[in-house]
Amino acid sequence: MTPSPLLDVRDLTVAFDAGRAMGWRRRTATAVDHVSLDVRPGETLGLVGESGSGKSTTGRAILRLVDVTSGTIDFDGVDVTKLGHRTPLSYRRAVQAVFQDPLASLNPRHVVSSAVTTSLHRHGIGDRSERTDRAADAFERVGLSRAHLNRYPAELSGGQRQRVAIARALALEPRLVVCDEAVSALDLSTQSQIINLLADLQQSTGMSYLFIAHDLGVTRHISDRIAVLLGGRLVETAPTAQLFASPRHPYTRALIAASPASHPEGRDRRRARRAAHRHGRRDEAIPRGLPGCPFRNRCDRVMDVCHTVTPPLQLLDDGSKVACHLYEDGARA
Repeated sequence: MTPSPLLDVRDLTVAFDAGRAMGWRRRTATAVDHVSLDVRPGETLGLVGESGSGKSTTGRAILRLVDVTSGTIDFDGVDVTKLGHRTPLSYRRAVQAVFQDPLASLNPRHVVSSAVTTSLHRHGIGDRSERTDRAADAFERVGLSRAHLNRYPAELSGGQRQRVAIARALALEPRLVVCDEAVSALDLSTQSQIINLLADLQQSTGMSYLFIAHDLGVTRHISDRIAVLLGGRLVETAPTAQLFASPRHPYTRALIAASPASHPEGRDRRRARRAAHRHGRRDEAIPRGLPGCPFRNRCDRVMDVCHTVTPPLQLLDDGSKVACHLYEDGARA
């Protein structure tokens, strides 16, 4: 029996004020357009897409770092969009984040252990001695020693700083961690170490991850399921192995073709680079919020209906979901 989702996002829309256009009325820019997804207990959901697809905005909306225009974000049975402007500390503790650049969130004038102890103090956990012990324990669990507690951010490598960020989240015993491009700034060997660390921590704690990335190869190694965003819209979701074995949406196929890890041989690498050049650019010609498929100007299977009707996200016979007019009633049209 499938467990109930820990996080259940329904019809999430996030729009920003885009200012006035040539003195006319104010405009809004839709970053996330009616996105629905869920994360189950102990699961990793990968959220992928090209730059500007809306994946980071989705994560920030879940973290309550940006305002939600419409839709619901249900966490453990509570709609957090109705919590008001002040987010309860209980939610902040249960839902933590690991961002791309840990250096930006570490005070260069303080030793790195203060990132953990300050967070514990903010949540009223323990006295000073207990917070120090808890920080040391968190450092040890992420592969750092007590000697690292009294070092400054500039004295650590990029991988070590990211381990500090993970330790800060881990110390609060969260139930969900939003990893927003958490390994994209690291070299390949360090990426592998951090991915393995996240997997080990999930195994020992049972926490869930929303893993946001643009690299399908990295996402493949850690995710149980993958959701694909394009132009602020969800176009496909499927279990990871199924998505790579049988991608349904033309955009998903283009992403996989453009991934270097998908084509190890020389001829296939050249084919991947051509696919990346052909499919990897953002489509500025299609403003968000307009009817139609956001991939229609780059799709080799485009039909007339793709320009006028937005394809709904529908469940297919194999359990995956896809928003494409090539599929109707769970079967290929």
